[in-house]
Amino acid sequence: MNRAATTPSPTFSPLYRQIKDLMVRSLELGEWGPGDAIPSESELAARFSVSQGTVRKAIDEMAAENLLVRRQGKGTFVSTHNDPRSLFRFLRLQPNEGEIDQSISEPVECWRAKAGQDVSRVLGLAVGTPITILRRLLSFDGEPALVDEIYLPSDLFPDLSLDVLQHNDMSLYRLYENRYGVRMIRAEERIRAIAADKVNGELLKVPEGSPLLLVERVAFTYGNKPVEWRRGFYATNRYHYFNELS
Repeated sequence: MNRAATTPSPTFSPLYRQIKDLMVRSLELGEWGPGDAIPSESELAARFSVSQGTVRKAIDEMAAENLLVRRQGKGTFVSTHNDPRSLFRFLRLQPNEGEIDQSISEPVECWRAKAGQDVSRVLGLAVGTPITILRRLLSFDGEPALVDEIYLPSDLFPDLSLDVLQHNDMSLYRLYENRYGVRMIRAEERIRAIAADKVNGELLKVPEGSPLLLVERVAFTYGNKPVEWRRGFYATNRYHYFNELS
């Protein structure tokens, strides 16, 4: 038997990718926290015994993935949801006419449960693992536009409650980052059309059976670990889902 024909070849990883992986590991371990400045390119080059060009290429890729942000004349910093520019990074809802003037996020419910089959599959948890479920209503210019139903592993958000949510003036991702040390770095979404059920119809002030857009999002932290499953129910009478591709 020809073993060479059945043994997969080792995957080659460019040097800058290896440096990037080491830097991401430092982020994951908390060596550099959200908003912190990272060492200079020359310091990192000395640390990893590589050229500054290799470090620069690693940083460029991390900046393109929103892990780092460059600030001219100041250095390179770990991206943070405290940056106002991140506010609409994960929000794709846009009005059919004009721009959004004022948004209000209102927590509606927050309760503990045990993960069923669907949550376990999406978040990579064992069936029966404690989870926290919250529901919130997002309104624009006083009009209900979006109901979020969010599933989280309770061990990462131990004291999350309706009271915590009601006394918080930050976005949810800022709350995750600042209170629990969990930073969302990327998300995957799936979109489909559904009919409003009784609960979402009442919250969005539309008749039961009205068309809604369901946006299911899985958000990941460092290490490609899924930590949030969000089911967003979008009213489509005055708003639409917008995504710019480049």
